[in-house]
Amino acid sequence: MTPDTLAGRIERVRERIEDACRRAGRDPGGVRLVAVSKTRTAAEISRAAACGLRDFGENRVQEAAAKLGGVTAEIVPHLVGRLQSNKARAAVRLFPVIQSVDGAPLARRLSRIAGEEGRRLTAFVQVDLAGESTKTGIPAAELDREAAEIAGLPHLSLRGLMAIPPFTPDPEAARPYFSRLRAAAERLAAAGLLPAAPALSMGMSHDFEAAIAEGATVVRVGTAIFGPRPPPAPAAGPPG
Repeated sequence: MTPDTLAGRIERVRERIEDACRRAGRDPGGVRLVAVSKTRTAAEISRAAACGLRDFGENRVQEAAAKLGGVTAEIVPHLVGRLQSNKARAAVRLFPVIQSVDGAPLARRLSRIAGEEGRRLTAFVQVDLAGESTKTGIPAAELDREAAEIAGLPHLSLRGLMAIPPFTPDPEAARPYFSRLRAAAERLAAAGLLPAAPALSMGMSHDFEAAIAEGATVVRVGTAIFGPRPPPAPAAGPPG
């Protein structure tokens, strides 16, 4: 299979997951691959689904609403980007899985709307491990208190934690953050706030092997599957 095709890239990512699991003594079946499809078209998502992918991650509710109806395969959309509270209802209708729950107020809103819509959402709490101003998430010091409230909400199923560590060219430099997220999940599971085997969504195209070594059960992979993102269209100039 030609490596520089969509099918070839997907095969290579799967091989990398299997190799990482083998090195860590883990079953590759315990790692869920979410293809991050932000900025990608419905046709690209459909072609990736035809290669066997089922889970797709989107960053923006509005973008997903505009294109997911054109996907010609049955997929599971995950919201992995920041969710503004005024888009919560649209998110509930679009996404059975929301990985970016960044606080109890948003979780309460999602649970209320899910109840009104007759749905139950799978949720991940996003944790802020590094205090970066450009990222959201519950600060690690507040996680136990916030998670206790979120876990009790009636229309959310709190499955685990998600984090985006600071970017570093060296994947090994991200491992301490992945380790901290795993330890937090284990602590919350021991307190009965997460399942006994909590989900850990961590690791992206450049560092998911390190995340798997630290216990990731969900990896979010975009460019390694779809290739580099196309540059944004230039702004229209003044009329000539």
